[in-house]
Amino acid sequence: MVRGRSCVVFALLGLMLAAGCGHSTTQRAEPSRTRDAGDRTGDPQPSASTEPGHDPSTSPASQEDEVAPQRPEPEPEPPTAEPPVLPSSRVDCSLRKCVALTFDDGPGAYTGRLLDQLRAAHVHATFFLLGQNVAGHRGLVRRMVEEGHEVGNHSWSHPDLTTLPSWEVRSQVRRTQQAVQDVTGVAPVLFRPPYGAVDGRVADAVGMPMVLWSVDSLDWLHRDVRRNIIVGVRQPRRGGIVLFHDIHRPTVAAVPSVLEGLRERGFTFVTVSELFDGRTLTPGHRYAGR
Repeated sequence: MVRGRSCVVFALLGLMLAAGCGHSTTQRAEPSRTRDAGDRTGDPQPSASTEPGHDPSTSPASQEDEVAPQRPEPEPEPPTAEPPVLPSSRVDCSLRKCVALTFDDGPGAYTGRLLDQLRAAHVHATFFLLGQNVAGHRGLVRRMVEEGHEVGNHSWSHPDLTTLPSWEVRSQVRRTQQAVQDVTGVAPVLFRPPYGAVDGRVADAVGMPMVLWSVDSLDWLHRDVRRNIIVGVRQPRRGGIVLFHDIHRPTVAAVPSVLEGLRERGFTFVTVSELFDGRTLTPGHRYAGR
């Protein structure tokens, strides 16, 4: 009987020990499952930056900063500069072979290109302006003066002044003087009568020196680039005044070749006032050359 009780006791103890060992094993395994879950959801995954040779102390972000070139900051655009003022030639035309190029009836659609050409060639010219064209081209008129060109009066609307009463002649002159001075601060000192039409009465009414020409290109009539070049290069003589019109495309297209050809002939380009060495010209008197 005692022996049978001992067997029962040992059997119960064995069951208790078995249950306790199983609980202990479950507790030890639980932390391992928690770490595996963390590997899948929380820790960073392996990447190319963790391959052999990568410095683990360098983060992927800092490595990109080292390798990728830095984009330079955009430079601010420089302010738009005004075109430089070309110095006056101050040439002694008693010693040099001078010629004055003059352009009538502008400013117009092609005057800006002409100014570019003259500026590139370092040439000064004289522009006889129509007063009615000034308001629509204020920037061009201002640029003429700023770049050293001479601006003259060519009436307000290009009438034949010999057909107008004296009061209207004076009005044509006065309105243009005012228009140019309002834009540039400079009043013209020279007058070119439209069509070259002038008589004693008109000369008295205008009250300014009358600038005519020694070479008439007739560019307004023929409108031909090649002809403009031939006339513009071959016909001028020392001390001459050449008549062109900057309102015609073929004229402006011919100017670079005219400048080159005259330079090859030894000419120096001056304004009309410079052609006469800057001396004061007589009001009412007509000038067709030096």
